[in-house]
Amino acid sequence: MSSVSYYISNLLEKMTSTDKDFRFMATNDLMLELQKDSIKLDEDSERKVVTMLLKLLEDKNGEVQNLAVKCLAPLVSKVKEPQVEVMVDTLCSNMMSDKEPLRDISSMGLKTVIAELPLTSTGLTLTVGVCKKITSQLIGAMGKQEDVSVQLEALDILSDMLGRLSGALVSFHSALLSSLLPQLTSSRMAVRKRSILALGHLVPCCSPALFSQLTEHLTNELAKAPPVSMARTYIQCLATVSRQGGHRVGEHLEKLIPMVLKFTDVEDDELREYCFQAFEAFIRSCPKEMSPHVATVTKLCLKFMTFDPNYNYDDEEEEEDSMDVEEGLEEESDDEYSDDDDMSWKVRRSSIKCLESLIATRRDLLLSFFSSVCPALLARFKEREENVRADVFSAFSSLLRQTRGGTSLQGNMRPGGEEPALTLLKTQVPLIVKALHRQLKEKSIRSRQGCFSLLSELSHTAPGALETHIPALIPGIVFSLTDRSSSSTMRIDALSFLHVLLLSHPPEAFQPHMQVLLPPVVSCVEDSFYKITSEALLVVLQLVRVMRPQGPSAGGGFDPKPFVREVFSVTLKRLKATDIDQEVKERAISCMGHMVCHLGDHLGAELQGVLAIFLERLKNEITRLTAVRTLTLVSASLLKIDLSSILPETLSVLGSFLRKNERVLKLGTLACLTSIIMHQAANIKPAALEPVLSELPGLVDESDMHVSQVSVSLLSVMARSCPSSLNRISLSVLPCVFRLVLSPLLQGAALSSILDLLQALVLSNTSNMGYSQLLKSLTDPFHLPSSSSSSSSPLIHRQSYLSVSRCVAALSSSCPKETPSTVNGLLQEVKNPGSPESARVLALLCLGEVGRSGSLGGRKEVLGVILEAISSTNEEVRTAASCALGSMAVGSLNDYLPFLLTEISTQPRRQYLLLNSLKEVISACPASSLSPHVESIWSLLFQHCECPEEGTRNLVAECLGKLTLVNAAQLLPRLKQQLRAGSPLARSTVVTAVKFTIVDHPAPIDALLKDCIGDFLQTLQDDDLNVRRVSLVMFNSAAHNKPSLIRGLLATVLPHLYRETQIRKDLIREVEMGPFKHTVDDGLDVRKAAFECMYTLLDSCMEGLDVLLFLDHVEEGLKDHYDIRMLTFLMLARLASLCPAAVLQRLDRLIEPLKATCTTKVKAGSVKQEFEKQEELRRSAMRAVAALLAVPEVERSPSMADFANQIRTNADMASIYQSVQGGEGGGIGPTESMDMS
Repeated sequence: MSSVSYYISNLLEKMTSTDKDFRFMATNDLMLELQKDSIKLDEDSERKVVTMLLKLLEDKNGEVQNLAVKCLAPLVSKVKEPQVEVMVDTLCSNMMSDKEPLRDISSMGLKTVIAELPLTSTGLTLTVGVCKKITSQLIGAMGKQEDVSVQLEALDILSDMLGRLSGALVSFHSALLSSLLPQLTSSRMAVRKRSILALGHLVPCCSPALFSQLTEHLTNELAKAPPVSMARTYIQCLATVSRQGGHRVGEHLEKLIPMVLKFTDVEDDELREYCFQAFEAFIRSCPKEMSPHVATVTKLCLKFMTFDPNYNYDDEEEEEDSMDVEEGLEEESDDEYSDDDDMSWKVRRSSIKCLESLIATRRDLLLSFFSSVCPALLARFKEREENVRADVFSAFSSLLRQTRGGTSLQGNMRPGGEEPALTLLKTQVPLIVKALHRQLKEKSIRSRQGCFSLLSELSHTAPGALETHIPALIPGIVFSLTDRSSSSTMRIDALSFLHVLLLSHPPEAFQPHMQVLLPPVVSCVEDSFYKITSEALLVVLQLVRVMRPQGPSAGGGFDPKPFVREVFSVTLKRLKATDIDQEVKERAISCMGHMVCHLGDHLGAELQGVLAIFLERLKNEITRLTAVRTLTLVSASLLKIDLSSILPETLSVLGSFLRKNERVLKLGTLACLTSIIMHQAANIKPAALEPVLSELPGLVDESDMHVSQVSVSLLSVMARSCPSSLNRISLSVLPCVFRLVLSPLLQGAALSSILDLLQALVLSNTSNMGYSQLLKSLTDPFHLPSSSSSSSSPLIHRQSYLSVSRCVAALSSSCPKETPSTVNGLLQEVKNPGSPESARVLALLCLGEVGRSGSLGGRKEVLGVILEAISSTNEEVRTAASCALGSMAVGSLNDYLPFLLTEISTQPRRQYLLLNSLKEVISACPASSLSPHVESIWSLLFQHCECPEEGTRNLVAECLGKLTLVNAAQLLPRLKQQLRAGSPLARSTVVTAVKFTIVDHPAPIDALLKDCIGDFLQTLQDDDLNVRRVSLVMFNSAAHNKPSLIRGLLATVLPHLYRETQIRKDLIREVEMGPFKHTVDDGLDVRKAAFECMYTLLDSCMEGLDVLLFLDHVEEGLKDHYDIRMLTFLMLARLASLCPAAVLQRLDRLIEPLKATCTTKVKAGSVKQEFEKQEELRRSAMRAVAALLAVPEVERSPSMADFANQIRTNADMASIYQSVQGGEGGGIGPTESMDMS
């Protein structure tokens, strides 16, 4: 006998003891033993343990019984199937026992066993077997009408089982439904309620036929006009079924809605409550199908949200009008109405919740809600029942959130204006404040918290809207801060709202109230609860900014002196304390930093002590980041705070921070150093900057462009403010900067910072860093002979040429005297046939960039050299010359543009390069300079818009589009005319030109484009395939950059867009390639463009799409060409997160193509690319599957559960799933997704 078996048989022996303590200790030891993962029981031990534990369930001692039940949980996974079945059989028969204690303990045991049944594929057979045993017994137990308690226990266990294991009970669903439906007519309310709960758990996994059977049963019963108590049960069941059944209710709505509407007329409060709960479930489960009924439901909600037959609000209002507000409040709270039998509040509450669900799901009706729902909700702010009032506030907050969401989504809908919904909201603000400010002084804490939450939402949604109402709100805030009966949560909420108010409104609005506001906030800073202190310090920080605002809007009319001492002393006390919460420490540092920044001149001798504390906090690892940010703020203060006492040590500590790995600290330190050097240069000795300069070389590197940019900006500030400190940088930091200039990743802000540094260095007159040395360092890498392009001299990237040419131009503009000699040197470089190609290309680009500033004038020699280069045999040189000519023309338009236009007309061989130069001119020149030349450019471009070569046409289109932006009012109509007049090639050029008029920032053309983009989109119906393709590309650009242009046209455009997603057999042809036949699909590019548009619309115009129709086309795309399938997998993943309900509706149809992709294998003899493509397809499909499995209710679909199980059991698919999830080892996602809890 093994040691484990011996030990367990010992325990079993003790369990038979007559002493209850022995039995208890032995059972406890057995439970601890069973919880160990390592324990393995032999067959005999299994049987003995199970028998003993089942016997102990009948023990006389309650504690022993409870322990025996706890032992069952770990035992399920430790014993084999026959023993689990023995346990279940015994527990089920005990549950039918006449003894109540045994029944109770056995049902607890059954629930424990059900909770532990395995869901993995290996344990699935056990689970299914056990479930069948339990289910058949429970169905029998439910039929025992004579004993209600047995029925209740059976229903309870069934609910647990269906909730977790519904998928394993599919074969029993029909029998369960048949046995549950009669329970709805039970005379006992408890039985009916538990039956409804069990039906709710059954619904998600049952078949569509069974779901229809259930809803038909409910509608038939309701049609018989049952008694009120039964009607309540059926309507409540309907609400539960709709909540759990989700989208499946949609197809039955037309029958259900009239029935539920009919019962709202019955004079029964609870029945009406259940009716509104049913409406809410319909709205949340299938908002689209509810569209025809929204007006009816809204009207009903508005009617019943005021349903309070036992209370007269008018009397209260009259009282309040005739007396002081304070007295009125006392009167109201003393004579508060109370009636325990009054259930009307349930009707009001459920109707308001129903309204909230409407607001949350129908953003498209936002404007109509403001006219109908908003005034009604405002009128209900006076609701007497606290729970209902909380729901009124919640519904109104939902309306505010939708308004905010709408403005962020459609921010470019009205250039220069604001959203209509926001305008409507602002007109309601006085009414909102009038309704709320009185409640801010009520005794009810919950009401006050609701008010503060709602006002905070309002401040976020419409910043500044409460400015004129601040005097009305402040007494309420002060009351909550000073009221003795206020809880700590109440004070935190009041402080939090005050903080939001201070952030979203101008300082002048608060200055008159400083005397009232400051004392209660200061007392909160001294509170013993750290959360109150922390929140109060945030408010003090904002109040300091109110006392003396800095910046352009700062007004000088307010004297902060009377308040400084009070604020300073409490903040200093918190700043000095070391034994306080981390959050309080950080906020005390920030708050004192703002005090020094805004009110430093009022602190006198105390200032130096505060700065010393800042230095201490800077050296502390926990507070250093906050201290760095605070010193940045203080050093840049307009009060010019003298930091000389702490500067040397501060610079040394900051230098050491640049070595740390913490990126946020590094960036904060660089910003702080920049600020200190910029504003405190007079107090810094060059030697003090040594610790900083020694760390900079390691930071200027392409691996982190942002850190590099900030580091280079710091060097620029040093060059301007402390040039003497830079004597040694030519050996340390500068080589790193020149390496960065050659990086292919350099662009934007990082490049601008380097240009700024070079100009600063030239102007600083520092030795070793003059114009010629810097120019040589920049251009030397391009003069290396091409043969040495080995590992020691890597290939120079194209971006590096552009970056260096910008740097040379920046140097030239800083030293105008040097420009002529530089230009001559560059010209010689281009003309010298012995120069390496890289040097000639760079010289051309440099000429262009220098010419961009107008420094070249109209030098004929330059033009000759450029033209010669454009005719070069070397393609790189030709392209560089083209760019250079364009850049030079930007600088001297009158000198170069006429010549450029003539050349385009007379030199067909150079046409593409010259058009490229013209594109540069149009893109970079201001509209005022281009205006005189518009006509000549326009006519020239239209001469070439039918060019057979697509590349040239695209260039012409880009030029036309960008030229239209110069004078949109005149040129856009002319572009539209060309659409009707031209050939297919001309039409495609015009449509492509429109694409280039759509820019991603507000532009004057937007309003004009919005009026006529519909005409351009009519080309989606063009006979020419290519015109339709470019039209789709243009539509995609509009949807991506300016969705407001096309939102109103979706109804007309989408049918044409969807038509282009279809595979057209007449466009597929076979091409013979030697002995092989190759299939060519001419419609593929158009289909791809259409699906790309659909993907873009998901991000920008989701609210304008009929998602189910959209999904039909996504489904077709899942079976299309490789490229299109990749796109549709992405769309499916996006849709799963954006509108899961609709995806669930189509789930069974979507799974098949996903399954087909995941299981397809490439033929054995295929080329490597085929294997790679198929692998990428499978990974992409699996990402879509992972997104679907993340949808909460997806595992209720039998087909999805089956597919998830297939993924789990197939090693190949499981490994792909794990890799796309980014997980290694452990159980895979679907296991968790399949959990039915």
